[in-house]
Amino acid sequence: EMDEINDDFDATDVVLVIGANDTVNSAALDDPNSIIAGMPVMHVWDAGQVVVMKRTMGAGYADVDNPVFFKENTAMLLGDAKSSCDSLVTKTRELLG
Repeated sequence: EMDEINDDFDATDVVLVIGANDTVNSAALDDPNSIIAGMPVMHVWDAGQVVVMKRTMGAGYADVDNPVFFKENTAMLLGDAKSSCDSLVTKTRELLG
């Protein structure tokens, strides 16, 4: 559940976000004038590092910019998420032997 996982993010080293633009948008909490204000979201920005996989920098379903994309602890990995995940798995296996 979202409320349960949110307590864990501050103790999490890396979060991989795959295309879930609106469900990880901090504007839901930080911007009372946002159309998504009050919407439950995952607080991924509390993790040490956030890697967001998206096809483009475009807004999500709600068409709201996501401030998380511009935080210092966020890296954007643009492109096809399946290909990106496959590459990450391959590289990780190579590094870990």
